[in-house]
Amino acid sequence: MTDQASTEPTVLLVDDNAQNLKVLYETLKDRGYRLLIANDGEKALSLAQRHHPEVILLDIMMPDLDGYQVCERLKADPATADSAVVFLSALDDVDAKLRGFSLGGADYISKPFQAQEVIARVGTHARVIRLERALQQRNRELESDQTRILNAISEGIYGLDAEGNIAFANPAASVISGCGVEELIGQNFFELHFRQPRPCSGALWEEPGEQADTRDRAEPTESALLPVQATCSQGIAEHQRDVTLYRADGTAFPAEYRATPKKEDGQLTGAVVVFRDITTELESEQALDDARNLVQEQRDQLAHASRMATMGEMAAGFAHEVNQPLTAITNYARVALRMLRTDDPDPELLSQTLEKIEAQSHRASEVVKRIRGFVRKPAVGKEVLSVGGLLEETRLFAEVDARNNDGGVNVQVADDVPDVVADPIQVQQVALNLIRNALESTRSAGSREPVSVAARMLDDHTVRIDVRDHGEGLPEDAEQKLFLPFFTTKQEGMGIGLTLCRSLIQAQGGEIGFERPDGAGAVFYFTLPVAPANREN
Repeated sequence: MTDQASTEPTVLLVDDNAQNLKVLYETLKDRGYRLLIANDGEKALSLAQRHHPEVILLDIMMPDLDGYQVCERLKADPATADSAVVFLSALDDVDAKLRGFSLGGADYISKPFQAQEVIARVGTHARVIRLERALQQRNRELESDQTRILNAISEGIYGLDAEGNIAFANPAASVISGCGVEELIGQNFFELHFRQPRPCSGALWEEPGEQADTRDRAEPTESALLPVQATCSQGIAEHQRDVTLYRADGTAFPAEYRATPKKEDGQLTGAVVVFRDITTELESEQALDDARNLVQEQRDQLAHASRMATMGEMAAGFAHEVNQPLTAITNYARVALRMLRTDDPDPELLSQTLEKIEAQSHRASEVVKRIRGFVRKPAVGKEVLSVGGLLEETRLFAEVDARNNDGGVNVQVADDVPDVVADPIQVQQVALNLIRNALESTRSAGSREPVSVAARMLDDHTVRIDVRDHGEGLPEDAEQKLFLPFFTTKQEGMGIGLTLCRSLIQAQGGEIGFERPDGAGAVFYFTLPVAPANREN
């Protein structure tokens, strides 16, 4: 049994002369070595097998098995091959030394021994062998760690040569490809996974040793290169996703891969390919996209329902808005009819009356157009918008609410505010909702101050719109509840207005919130992204 517990270097002394063994033993004892003694070749081989000495001082001239034969057998056995064999002999000729070195000997000491020479040479060889063994052990540990890591990785890993032949494959590659690791070794990556002929010198249309048929095959181009081929042949790192690969049974699967060039001494020798099957991942992404589309569809439906509810609340005011020009049209039409029935109608007065009818018709048409524009579902989604134009149009929608609440709406847009990217209908719905809330809150506090709507730059990429009221302010726990579904401070409210506003603004890539300003009231704000052409880098 091998004694691996010893921390001292082991030195095996082999000589058929007892006096020589005694001299060697006395020379090396108390030098920090574990000394073993053998007086013939067979015993030396047995001790070397069991104890794996770092250094073997081996006499050449021995009966039965001489030193050369012992050395040859030591070097032939992997268990003892790394021991340093130092030959001992009275023969000082060059041929004897050369024969010893040719058999694997590490050194040569001539008899009679010089103590200091023996001590120095044994010490040197013992240190060298210990360092070599430590290095080998560390390499084995690293190889073992590397193997465990490669075996544990869920991605497939190939080591390819310059022609794309598989020189290494980990277990995950075997599972993904449906082929055993041993079967993978030696196969061509391109033939296995792309069902393509083995590339030769960068060309995909010609097998090695065959002449290309130019009638049906195009000239080679960069676009003709298969995935990974540029890495193997040109040393270009690659990364692609959703590439179709084939398994050993011929079934296809979508994959993502990374290919890194493999080099030795600066020369390209192939590639390392890490790949994985993304079938489940793509299915999950598709399911997520479907869910997002469903959420967006439901958001649009909810926004439309909210707009319809808002129009229901504003119906009386809009009816009044439309009724006024219609009444005026009726009255002007009666006047025009009376003038036409006279014997001598005044053409100029009749013309003025008809112009007034036209003006009132246009006024009624604009009111109806605004109502239809607000109620309709969005048709084009996000677009580049003028903030000032959008807020001014929203102010016109809010005129009826302003009159009903004995208030007003002031719009101020800073000069440096650029265009934004957003859905005009949804943003207008949010702005109108906040303005109507502000008008109601201001009236409930008994104030006649107009609601302030202001737009300014928040940073190079963001515009902020503030809506300030002059009401009684917000409750203490507003931060926790205000944007929750079905929470409302209104007696007849449903509590979905601010929740929907937040959803709509987040869909634009913005944020919504509120602040408590100095003095009475509250400020609700939302942000919108600046149009790309107006952003400062």
